[in-house]
Amino acid sequence: MELEFISKLKKQSKSKIVLLVIDGLGGLPLQPNGLTELESAKIPNLDSLASKGICGLQQPVGVGITPGSGPGHLSLFGYDPIKYQVGRGVLAALGINFDLREQDVAARGNFCSIDENGMILDRRAGRISTDENNKLCSILQEIKIPGVNIFIEPLKEHRFLLVLRGENLSSDISDTDPQDIGVKPFESNPMTPKSKKTSDYIKRFIDESSKILQDHYPANMILLRGFSQKPKWPSFQENFGLKSAAIASYPMYRGISRLLGMNIIEVGNTIDKEFIELEKYWNEFDFFYIHIKGSDSAGEDGDFNRKVNVIEEVDKYIPKLLDLNPNVIIVTGDHSTPALLKYHSWHPVPVLFWSKYCRSDKLNHFGERDCVKGSLGPHFPAIDLMPLALAHAKRLKKFGA
Repeated sequence: MELEFISKLKKQSKSKIVLLVIDGLGGLPLQPNGLTELESAKIPNLDSLASKGICGLQQPVGVGITPGSGPGHLSLFGYDPIKYQVGRGVLAALGINFDLREQDVAARGNFCSIDENGMILDRRAGRISTDENNKLCSILQEIKIPGVNIFIEPLKEHRFLLVLRGENLSSDISDTDPQDIGVKPFESNPMTPKSKKTSDYIKRFIDESSKILQDHYPANMILLRGFSQKPKWPSFQENFGLKSAAIASYPMYRGISRLLGMNIIEVGNTIDKEFIELEKYWNEFDFFYIHIKGSDSAGEDGDFNRKVNVIEEVDKYIPKLLDLNPNVIIVTGDHSTPALLKYHSWHPVPVLFWSKYCRSDKLNHFGERDCVKGSLGPHFPAIDLMPLALAHAKRLKKFGA
């Protein structure tokens, strides 16, 4: 549904909406006829909520499309991810509150492991510690290239931010990250004549980085993706009339929230701390976005049981959420990350929607196969969750005479 149309129908209310995103929630069974991670989890509180609400499987972008975290979140926030596209670099920069200028080119980097032949062994360098990341970024900050200013900032674990600042830069550059192992990193190539100069800067930076990092195994190479420049979009509050807060520990998710004008609540790395902050700021905002990262990391690592454990831990905090008396609760993921595949997938994502105005599905369990039976259906467009939430929160006017 078009943002412009919904924006004209918005109205004020004191109601509160909570969007709980369990990153990479959707999964697959490890064995034929087995259970997915969500179906395997013991989640009595989410099951109870599902029995009182409505469920389905939501499609972040479209049938058969594997979404990145950016598009997956944009659709949950009501923005068409095909119309509103932004690279991972911008989101990483905004996530750490970097002073990103409109002409800057930003990219998200990974420290990675390569063998003596240059083949990628591990795209995440064994998920090195953030402390080690800080040390490596300090070394890379010494690289100087005539004609451009280079900024290197650590993010979390193996991730870092690269920003180029100079004249006539372009983000139309191909990624160097093949997002696979057993292959060499791609070359950074210009996609338009205008971007050749920027591409040359990137190639020079990668060459210098490889020399510096060659003795720092497992982080002996870098991968870059999501070259992008800061866009100008209508804010979340302008579109929906909601004073919003983002509770997320990872920079990328704070970045996409900041891009939409949400207020960022700084939190630690535990789920407990996220719900403590939710309660602390409950009276100050209309809309709360809570992001849970551990489920996605476990899926990418192929750790089925760890992903189950993260989902079960989230379930323990549902009573605490209900005690705050929200008007609308949405529980879903930004995409599926089955441990079987060790990566994002195209599978639709389980979604649980609750308000006191729901015509309950009366399902017994919040899981993929139960959600297929829910009234939202097996391919509910994720972009329609925000209008549905606004309606249940009594924040939309009647359309037409």
